Amino acid sequence: MAKVLAINAGSSTLKWKLFSVPEEKVIASGMVDRLGLPNSVFKLKKADGTKYSETKDQIDAHEAAAMVLTRLKSDGILEHLTEITGVGHRVVAGGERFQDSVVITPTTLKQIKDLSEYAPLHNPTQAYYIEVFQQLLPKTVQVAVFDTSLFAKMPKVNYLYSLPYEYYQQFGARKYGAHGTSHRYVANRTAELLGKPLDELKLITLHLGSGASITAFDHGKAIDTSMGFTPLAGITMSTRSGDVDPSVIPFLMRHLGISDVQDFIDILNHKSGLLGISGISPDMRDLDKAKDSNERAELALDIFANRVVKYVGSYVAEMNGLDALVFTAGVGENSVAMRAQIAKQLGYFGVTIDDAKNDTHGEEQVISQDDGPVKVMVVPTNEELMIVRDVERLAHRNPVMN
Repeated sequence: MAKVLAINAGSSTLKWKLFSVPEEKVIASGMVDRLGLPNSVFKLKKADGTKYSETKDQIDAHEAAAMVLTRLKSDGILEHLTEITGVGHRVVAGGERFQDSVVITPTTLKQIKDLSEYAPLHNPTQAYYIEVFQQLLPKTVQVAVFDTSLFAKMPKVNYLYSLPYEYYQQFGARKYGAHGTSHRYVANRTAELLGKPLDELKLITLHLGSGASITAFDHGKAIDTSMGFTPLAGITMSTRSGDVDPSVIPFLMRHLGISDVQDFIDILNHKSGLLGISGISPDMRDLDKAKDSNERAELALDIFANRVVKYVGSYVAEMNGLDALVFTAGVGENSVAMRAQIAKQLGYFGVTIDDAKNDTHGEEQVISQDDGPVKVMVVPTNEELMIVRDVERLAHRNPVMN
């Protein structure tokens, strides 16, 4: 039985899932957390629910990858590493160069590294893990799946900033978006659930998690998305500000005595959003508990919903209609209250909510009223499955070229 490994690597974590193909069943999953730090944690979960955990000081990236493969064999999940026929790597930034997932070659790996300027916290780490898995599995096809590829062909009217045009021509300054793998999976799954071809639908997918983004699909094409040149732009997020007037940056830098603009970018990324407004927590669950007694917690939730509503409204106008509004990711899949708050503010566009149907957590569900003109749905995302499908699609088309 062939197996495909989906890798989602960050600066301090390595998340992974092992699928059997073509059945597309998860047979093991896990993560390595606190990489390079004291008390690094390796976790593995089998399909039958059996769990294994090991704590070890300062596991580095190479060791983490080796532990995954070693444990898969020692636990009897794999008899031979050759059972892994492909490895799919999530890569954040593909720029305009990568408009689809690709089999990794020496050339494409160099290009991924060259694009690090667009995702300095992600691309270098993800390129390094690609090299590690190439060393550990030298005969296995490796595929890069880009967060940005879904948005590479958006209309220029939506991806260009109103800056001197040569800045785009010379430096690639444009909207690239993020969460593309999630939005792509959810849009396709929504079409399946509705029993209609994606190219006949107008959809808006709401990836509402710690990072949050909104994408408009017009007849199968992603025509607009809320994140921008980086994942900082768009709606209010857990710790990211979302859209702000750029002029506020030098203004606040002067008043705060900040001389390095990167220090302020760090504030926008890590100290803003729900955390910055509430002063309590970046976690919406904490704010829900505190909102009745804390005005700023309630304000943070209201601002989050407000920004979502504004983007949805603009996308409905842009597409001249809407067939389905789809919630996904941690908040989208689990926050009954936030889904209701957002949907009830969009009634003008034919969005309705059925409170009984909306009482669901992490399950595929239509939550709109039966006679509502717009389907409102919860569709849990599955980025790893999308990665596996891309590996299978490309691996049979291309030879191993490591």
